[in-house]
Amino acid sequence: MSRVAATILGIVVAIGLSAIVFIGINKLFDLAEKRFAIFNAAIGGAASLVIFGLLWGNRLIVSPLLVTLIAAVVGVAVGLGLGLVRHRWARLGIGLAGGLTLGLLAGSALRSVVWPSIEPLAALLGLAAGAAVAAISWQVARRETALVPLLSFWLATGWLFGGWLAADFDGSKAEVLLASAIFGLLAGIWVGTVPYPSGETRGGIAAGSRKYIFLAPALLFITATLVVPLARTIWLGFLSGTPRNLAWTGLTNYRDIFTDPGILDLSEWTLIFSSRLFWAAVILAVIAIGLGVWLGRSGGSGLGTGFSLNAGTAMLIGSAVVLFGFAVFSFIRGTIPNNLWWIFAVTIFSMATGLAIAVLADRAKGENVAKSLIFLPMAISFVGASIIWRFMYVARPPQNDQTGVINTLWVQIGVWSQSETASATISAILGLIVVGLGYLAWRGWQAGNNAVLSGSVVLAIPLVWIMYRFLGPGIGGVAPSPVTGEPIADPILFLTQSPWNNWWMMVVFIWIQTGFAMIIFSAAIKSVPEDLLEAARIDGATESQTFWRITVPQIGPTIGVVATTLIVTVLKVFDIPKVMTNGNFDTQVLANEMWQRAFTELNFGLGSALAVVIFLGVLPIIFLNIRRMQRERLG
Repeated sequence: MSRVAATILGIVVAIGLSAIVFIGINKLFDLAEKRFAIFNAAIGGAASLVIFGLLWGNRLIVSPLLVTLIAAVVGVAVGLGLGLVRHRWARLGIGLAGGLTLGLLAGSALRSVVWPSIEPLAALLGLAAGAAVAAISWQVARRETALVPLLSFWLATGWLFGGWLAADFDGSKAEVLLASAIFGLLAGIWVGTVPYPSGETRGGIAAGSRKYIFLAPALLFITATLVVPLARTIWLGFLSGTPRNLAWTGLTNYRDIFTDPGILDLSEWTLIFSSRLFWAAVILAVIAIGLGVWLGRSGGSGLGTGFSLNAGTAMLIGSAVVLFGFAVFSFIRGTIPNNLWWIFAVTIFSMATGLAIAVLADRAKGENVAKSLIFLPMAISFVGASIIWRFMYVARPPQNDQTGVINTLWVQIGVWSQSETASATISAILGLIVVGLGYLAWRGWQAGNNAVLSGSVVLAIPLVWIMYRFLGPGIGGVAPSPVTGEPIADPILFLTQSPWNNWWMMVVFIWIQTGFAMIIFSAAIKSVPEDLLEAARIDGATESQTFWRITVPQIGPTIGVVATTLIVTVLKVFDIPKVMTNGNFDTQVLANEMWQRAFTELNFGLGSALAVVIFLGVLPIIFLNIRRMQRERLG
């Protein structure tokens, strides 16, 4: 009970303090119009408290309480002076004096762990970048803003990154004083060259502050946790060496990424065209095209081009695409191809399975129960799911009993295939199913329903192949012993046999994300106007035609959202490869490669470059998604 009370008290205190801070900030900005000096003094003191408070909170300064109080007093004095003095040069002097004082105060109080060893090249690059950003911003603003304050702000920012954050933290006392003094002077020029605001401007500050008060906490959090780390990661990508001895090497890390055979290996790409997967994809594509053209011409259900897209042809086309992709990624190896394979397979299978379930379950009995069970894996973390499936994939030596669920079943199927009675029984059952599908195809032919005809034939093909395996060469996890010749277990090495171990790990991700895709697609399907569907049925459209010509176009934007979400999520996949193989057996992905290079080998430069590659991979997807949403809003 005491813990519950403490939690409730903490929530109440947090809400109360937030309300006090929010109300206090609003009251503070109300002073801007008529009591500008007091307002400016409060802003100066608050800014100093925040900056030195962050240094204190990160244990980067000595005598933190005293130093923070002195900084607050200096900030109040500078703010008060700038709030009272109107003369341009006097304001510049106040800004310079205050900035230099605060800079030297910070430099003298900082602990040695953050003393920068100033690199002239990095410092100059930082200043140049700051000047470039200032020039661009000034031009974008059509030269309506004051140039000197804008330039000094971005020069200070450039110096902070180039002269300080990009340096090794093994400098001297003189270097930290120099770095902090330059930063303080540039910041002082910035605040000292801002013109004294007119009465109208002060009124605008009070009126226009509300939106910034609401946005400031979020923007501060995003800047501290996203923008600053991103900028530092990009910079580290151009450095190499140990954490204590990083040196500028330009694009060396990126060259190493794309020339390392472990990350990108194209040496066997010519074998793609001789693989069985490739030719199976070609055969399926030819069959799909021929079947679609024939059905479109004979049944008049073509999509304006004489091609019929229904369940059967869609399944054949999808299978051809998947087999072609698997043929490519089974011979183009490395970390980057692995990531591309994940994106290709997980996106296709998660979306296809989720859409199929959403369509089949729509308005069916027990729809909510079925969807709840399929969505349930979303409640399991990637780590937990990886552990569950790792136990299911366990492969023990042939002489031992199998404990993995899948290998146990696989070996049992092999035992049945070696038994004439079991093989005949299973083949008879499959034969009855094939006969039923044949009857269904015949009824579809009689009724002119090409979707039923093609779908039944497509489903019967793999069942006929399984019957052949049971009656002929056998199927399942049994092989002759090399010593005695007697049948022994032949388990599948799911996690160690390359390259297909990548696919078995993707199954875990698909198992989780299918529920996500299903829920989103189900909501989209239910929002399709019933009038459109009813009109199509009255005009004689079949269910297949209704789905492909009305439902799919209506849920097109939703398909795009699900696809981009899955691509971004898969591109950053880390947990499943880390838990199941730790990147061994040719299963490495970019996120795990980045982790190992940066935090295991302590090669922060290469690790940061890999992080930038992941970021650049995500960026176009995010951009396209934003553009799509903008077009929808404007349209």
